[in-house]
Amino acid sequence: MLSDGIPGGCATSAVIAAGALSLSFRRTVVSLRLPTPRLSPPPLRRHLPIHALALKRNPKRLKYSAPRFFKNGERMVYVEMDTGADSWKLEPVIKVIKEGGVGVIPTDTVYAMVCDLKSHSSIERLRRIKEEDSKPLSILCRSFQDIDTYTTGFPRGNAQGQPNIFRAVKHCLPGPYTFILPASKQLPKQCIKPGMAAKHATRKHVGVRIPDDSICQAILQNLDAPLVCTSVKWPEKDQWMLDPVIIADTYEPEGLDFVVDGGVRVADPSTVVDMTGAYPKVIRQGKGPRLDWMVVEGEDTAAQEELPFLQAA
Repeated sequence: MLSDGIPGGCATSAVIAAGALSLSFRRTVVSLRLPTPRLSPPPLRRHLPIHALALKRNPKRLKYSAPRFFKNGERMVYVEMDTGADSWKLEPVIKVIKEGGVGVIPTDTVYAMVCDLKSHSSIERLRRIKEEDSKPLSILCRSFQDIDTYTTGFPRGNAQGQPNIFRAVKHCLPGPYTFILPASKQLPKQCIKPGMAAKHATRKHVGVRIPDDSICQAILQNLDAPLVCTSVKWPEKDQWMLDPVIIADTYEPEGLDFVVDGGVRVADPSTVVDMTGAYPKVIRQGKGPRLDWMVVEGEDTAAQEELPFLQAA
């Protein structure tokens, strides 16, 4: 009896062992089964830390920073210039501007962040990089013809006694002045308001400049339109950034495409003159001296009536 049970037990044990082995193999196969590959979204652009500046980044800036104009792995264009004589060095910068890039160039005062006036998407990128959501932007013009195109221009005088302001202004441009003039219909509304708000914005006034800087003029003369601009300041600080190397380190992670290095500048911005009222009024004294045909707020009205350009009209 015992000898008869042993073979049967061995057979039973063999069957059980075979079943266990089969089950163990299947479990092993199942456990090694790889998951179905899924297409992952393209990686987001990482913001590089700024070690040299030890600048604490605002989470808002990280969230709303503009995408890079260049492809991943490509660096911004950085050109060093002494004067505008070596204009061939500016060819890659001019190419990037025409293709919609946003960058920084020197002027006769401080550095300016610029883009092509005809590229509405570039203007929006400039606002995101600089966080200029509410302030109107200015334009860097090549000549008085640009000013006449995108604004109503400077009054030339008439028989009804309108003063010939143009005669006075043409002696200080090119120069370190920003003149605020009524905007024309040719000015993109994105210069006044950002995003969807630009669709319903009213073109009122715009600041215009013709900088007396050889590098800036070399760039402007090779473009088909003026440049939209805003001064370059420290993020969250009302202070101008004057060193192009620091500007590049600070704003390249934010999406800046190029920097033209014209040397370290002095914190001396342009003089802003409002030309939309009855008299040219200085609203910010800067590098440009106040001329005898300009007034300041609070000046005696009797003195305003004796301005020289009024007598010369």
